[in-house]
Amino acid sequence: MDLRFPLGCLGLSIALLITGGCSPDDKPKQASLEDRNAAFEKTLDSIKDQQLKDAVADLGGSLLLLERARIKLQDKPVETEYGNDDLALLKHYPDSQALSDTYINGLFVLRKNSSSDYLTDLEPVFPFPANSNAEFPFPHALEWQSVTLSNKQEVPFQPEWSETDPGIQLSPSSANLSNPDDLTITYPYVDGIETANAQQPQPLMLHGKVEVIAPGQVVNFNLTRDDVGKTRTDGTISVTLLSLDKNVAEVDIINSAPLAAEVRDTALNPLIIQARDHTGQFLSRAGSINENAEQLAFYQQQLAEMLKQTAWSDAFGQQLDDEQKAFEAEHPHHYSKVYFNGTVENLDISVLDFSTANVTRKTIDLPVRKLDKTVVSKDIQTLPLSVVVYDDQAASYLKGSALEPEQLIKSVVISQSVEDASAATIEFSHPPTFNDELLGVLPDTSEAPVTFFAEDEHGQRSEPLELPVEAFDVDPHTGVITYDLNLFPETPAYAVGSMPLFIASIDKHTLNTAQLPKGLELKGNALVVDQKLFPADTWRFYAKDDTGNYLKEVLAVSHSTEADGPALFDVHYFYGQPTRIESYSRTDLNPVEYGFEVKLVKVPDITAPH
Repeated sequence: MDLRFPLGCLGLSIALLITGGCSPDDKPKQASLEDRNAAFEKTLDSIKDQQLKDAVADLGGSLLLLERARIKLQDKPVETEYGNDDLALLKHYPDSQALSDTYINGLFVLRKNSSSDYLTDLEPVFPFPANSNAEFPFPHALEWQSVTLSNKQEVPFQPEWSETDPGIQLSPSSANLSNPDDLTITYPYVDGIETANAQQPQPLMLHGKVEVIAPGQVVNFNLTRDDVGKTRTDGTISVTLLSLDKNVAEVDIINSAPLAAEVRDTALNPLIIQARDHTGQFLSRAGSINENAEQLAFYQQQLAEMLKQTAWSDAFGQQLDDEQKAFEAEHPHHYSKVYFNGTVENLDISVLDFSTANVTRKTIDLPVRKLDKTVVSKDIQTLPLSVVVYDDQAASYLKGSALEPEQLIKSVVISQSVEDASAATIEFSHPPTFNDELLGVLPDTSEAPVTFFAEDEHGQRSEPLELPVEAFDVDPHTGVITYDLNLFPETPAYAVGSMPLFIASIDKHTLNTAQLPKGLELKGNALVVDQKLFPADTWRFYAKDDTGNYLKEVLAVSHSTEADGPALFDVHYFYGQPTRIESYSRTDLNPVEYGFEVKLVKVPDITAPH
């Protein structure tokens, strides 16, 4: 099964989410680690038994990866970066089982538009955000089994596409790495026979199995530096804050109640650690290490036992399993050392209590729906969904509708590139806001003056450089200045000028769905928007239900009467029943002049010593 355990995994669980290289201080540690890695590779090469070799590679490689993660995490610069509340989803549902049911019942399948006659892509759509830490906080597994086609043929799922299989195949898609859950139906190609996709058997129903383990309860603790070294207890759960430094917390928990019988053989990590800084916002995680010194010593001991063997045997494998179960029985604690992007003020620790658990196993038969982003038709398809899902990021995102010039100017980031001397760049960017969505087409007549200066003997600006027109280009739409150093009489040291930015004036209105104006119509969970009265380049719509929370938009479809023709109306589908609609419309476009003086980076001298 496709195990989705965002909070834990079998064996060593290493969460290394940082990027970038090593600091200079890392070099001795990295050198030692590389030496150990090289020695480990030699050891692997000397093992003849393949099963033993695989086991040693798995455990030894994990230990080396853990050490590499520890070095990178402990020396990573502390830079503040905010994230979202990983347990926000739970706050919208009465209990953990209701959240599990929403995950299962909110799943549906779209057929993606394909230009190929021999491929049809299917996209499973999940009700909660994909590819995020807060995707779904409970252990869950999803297994696809088959697809039923329009000719009543049932094609089994296979983990890989086979070049030698002459029939129709259902396998994971290799074309879209951003959607790892996508599937592809591959039709056989017969040389000399042209078969249009519409003539191929079409997918009607996708079959699979899903499993979700919902904890009986979630117990929450709020800790500060005053709690270091102390143990807090709630019922059967005890939490000890072992340490709390600037950006790292070390926590140990124990649940004195045994695991529920139905989950005792499942690897579970019940610990969710979040941190907030002085602003009260949640900090994003840089990574975590979930093995303490005792666990590491145990794994190293098991690795040493493996290296004494000349061949793998079932008896030896059973011995290792028994040793691990015995160790876990003697050490029922759960440990985690979490690194955050920012300075920690408060810790929010949540413990999933699996001493009682609801395990939901369900066979799913999902009809394949075709809802392309653009449709040449006036017919509105229904998308009935029995679940309610809220958009917890909408409220903060929509605050960006009212943007002051000073806010925009302060948020500008200037970056430079001189990798290509003939196309060096200065780029002006800022974090995207909701206001940016409604800027529309920017005017072409904006002036963006820039003057380049050389440097005098004191490192200050000298006289402006006289340049041919083709020496540089300014694109106010992208905020990029491109210049060709080969056309400069001498190396420029400064660029001074003004880059135009823009802010949209946005009007906000709240509309009752029972009294919508002409051009807006609610059909079930779908809002139909007339594009003549409410064109998409100047209008945005968000929906709320009776709770006052924003509903998550599932998808939007634009309808027209002819291919590449103007849109007649857009249809916005929501998880839930809207009772209020918030409209945002651009009423004006206001220029903001951003004056700058940039000290230019120089092209590195490749002949200079390193």
